Amino acid sequence: MAITKNGMYVICGRPNVGKSTLANALAGEKVAIVTSKPQTTRNRITAVCERGDTQFVFMDTPGFHKARNKLGEYMNDVVRESVADVDAAVLVVEPEPEVGKPEAILIDRIREMGLPAVLVINKRDTVKPPEVLGVIAAYQKAYDFAEYLPISAKNNEGVDTLLDVLSRFAQEGGALYPSDMASDQTERQIAAEVIREKMLICLEREVPHGVAVAIDRYEREDGILNISATIYCEKESHKGIIIGAKGAMLKRIGELAREELEDARGEKIFLETWVKVKENWRDSIAQLKNFGYAES
Repeated sequence: MAITKNGMYVICGRPNVGKSTLANALAGEKVAIVTSKPQTTRNRITAVCERGDTQFVFMDTPGFHKARNKLGEYMNDVVRESVADVDAAVLVVEPEPEVGKPEAILIDRIREMGLPAVLVINKRDTVKPPEVLGVIAAYQKAYDFAEYLPISAKNNEGVDTLLDVLSRFAQEGGALYPSDMASDQTERQIAAEVIREKMLICLEREVPHGVAVAIDRYEREDGILNISATIYCEKESHKGIIIGAKGAMLKRIGELAREELEDARGEKIFLETWVKVKENWRDSIAQLKNFGYAES
């Protein structure tokens, strides 16, 4: 079916409410890394899907939080700037019967932009149905949302209903992205993010938030995709934790990343990783630019 309508939507919320899980469910494939740790997403990621005659474009944003460094400030700026020039906002919250400060700030921004908005109450599978009513009541007082939708992004429950609701805000026009495109990320960016995801999963809580991944080589040769990546951390002690005893931790991170990338790409991959220290890079504008976390 030809695409005759399109809609652009921002997915916003506090850290760890399931925004990236929702973006992946909407795209029908993994376009954003997902872990149980907050602030996993650092950049705005575009997820694209088509349904009938409509192309939906979603911007998955970092979690809005209290910034403690320039990286955190950049992430919050991404959220603020994303709530503009879209057809509607999708505010994702957990099933708690109160409007927190991060949600209140985002609602103010949505109100300021005059945007229609849908409240998505994620993780509905973790509470009893009557508890959801209290969540809806709290948010009805805060903003006149177009719809209040309890869903479970992890279980792909309620996602189709969300698309039905968002189709109301689509505009007349052709496709904004190629039909076979699920995300605007390059292969190099995805490789770097997959490596960082495995670090978030494998490492201690305080270490992975201070790491960045740079892809130094991404070349196909003799039927093998060769990837060389440098992991940057902020402390020598963190470098030791990332490498692990006799290199065991770095090897595990590399193996997990390579396996996922091979499954996604359908090709043989040789992945080489190195670890270097760049102290306080999260507070350096120059380093943030180098890692793609600030405007050039």
